[in-house]
Amino acid sequence: MTALDILFIVLAVQVLLGGFDNLWHHEITEALPGRVSARTEIGLHAARELIYAGAFIIFAWFQPHGWLALLFGAVLVGEIVITLADFLEEDRTRRLPPFERVLHTVLAINYGVVLALLTPILWDWFKLEGAGLIVDRGLWSLFFTAAAIGVFGWGVRDAIAWRDLNKRAAGRTEPARLRPSERTVLITGATGFLGQDLVHRLTGRGDRVIALSRDTLKARALFGPRVDVTDNLDLLADDTRIHAIVNLAGANVADMPWWHSRKQLLLDSRLDTTRAVLALIKRLRHKPNVLVSASAVGAYGDQGETPLPEHAGRPLGVFTADLCRVWENEACHAVKYGVRVCRLRFGLIFGRDGSAFPKLALGRLFGIAPQFGDGQQWMSWVHKHDALRAIEFALDRQELAGPVNVAAPAEVRHGEVMRAIGGRGLLMPIPAALLRLGLGEMSELFLASQRVRPQRLQTAGFHFNYPDIKTACRDLTGKPKAGCETAKRLHDTTPV
Repeated sequence: MTALDILFIVLAVQVLLGGFDNLWHHEITEALPGRVSARTEIGLHAARELIYAGAFIIFAWFQPHGWLALLFGAVLVGEIVITLADFLEEDRTRRLPPFERVLHTVLAINYGVVLALLTPILWDWFKLEGAGLIVDRGLWSLFFTAAAIGVFGWGVRDAIAWRDLNKRAAGRTEPARLRPSERTVLITGATGFLGQDLVHRLTGRGDRVIALSRDTLKARALFGPRVDVTDNLDLLADDTRIHAIVNLAGANVADMPWWHSRKQLLLDSRLDTTRAVLALIKRLRHKPNVLVSASAVGAYGDQGETPLPEHAGRPLGVFTADLCRVWENEACHAVKYGVRVCRLRFGLIFGRDGSAFPKLALGRLFGIAPQFGDGQQWMSWVHKHDALRAIEFALDRQELAGPVNVAAPAEVRHGEVMRAIGGRGLLMPIPAALLRLGLGEMSELFLASQRVRPQRLQTAGFHFNYPDIKTACRDLTGKPKAGCETAKRLHDTTPV
């Protein structure tokens, strides 16, 4: 076995570990391409991936000689600078899970081994005349070509995400302060899908915000010094003036299969935070006026063709319904402290990132759209901007209390939603039996029929900016026109 073969084996390990790290940590568990706070990290990833793509092509088909060998080596050494900058950025902006930190350490050590093995080889190539040779390394050429294609695609994807995240960050730097106030709002789940934008909307209208987040590094990187960040409500003094609380904390029900341990996590992540909020309210000298607590239309279970206003009955023994019931009941304990409690039951929230919409719209690129079951089940959804406006509405309207449905008023079946999302694409049915076999109880997320009506919101005077699925899809799949971003932000912060 030659030195080059040993190098290629070590490099192949680097490819496989790096690919797993990108897929599992950066995409699935951490969802970095959707985080504004991770924009610098994503840019560094893009640069490193494009370097790797070029290196893999060279390893597959080319042997550089002379000064090209030195240039190739210098580029690979430059990757170390990028990796070090990446480590510093990670420490500044987020708390890495233990496994990801260990994996990054292994990758760094392995890359050092790659450079140690490559250095004498490059020196030998440097002493050869000419620019280099075109070579065929057999299976290694095919392997590194496939690796180059994959990492190049990932690099382009991260570069686009970096550009989009910087645009989003630029749009948040100078929020429009249309309604100055002296109100302080505590937001739990502040770094989540809704929480991030809600923080910016409230600070943009003059509210002071206290953000509760387990990852304080991420929160401070997202919000900057104008937002107070804490990871423990017990640290807040008893005389803290908090006028309103928005409770959005809770693990994503669609992230993983519903094993027993996962169900317990879904319950605990909601109850623990809600109980911490109640303990805070109990000891505060000045009680907040309102607690807006998130819930979901899953509270209604599968009710077929039955219209579901807020007073509709809810089944027992259905996991999502039971989860929402326990969560809402816990939040209601704040009433005994004189706090108005508003329980917002959100439909499936559609946004450009961090939601189900990009996943459902992925098939649009290939001219197809998934359809779960026969597509006849009613599907309750809401545009992210309307969901955020509904939270503000609930904060402001003293008469609004109890359960409140937050779902677009134009009732629509699942098949119609997928046709709108897929554009002119062909619907690809996924049989209900297959979903039940593969996902078990979790399949109810995709198959349950919920004909939810936002009766109390509309009666109170709330108007949806995106009342039907076609209007929402045009916004979510289209590109904002140049020069309209500021106007859109002003519109979104205007009182409802």
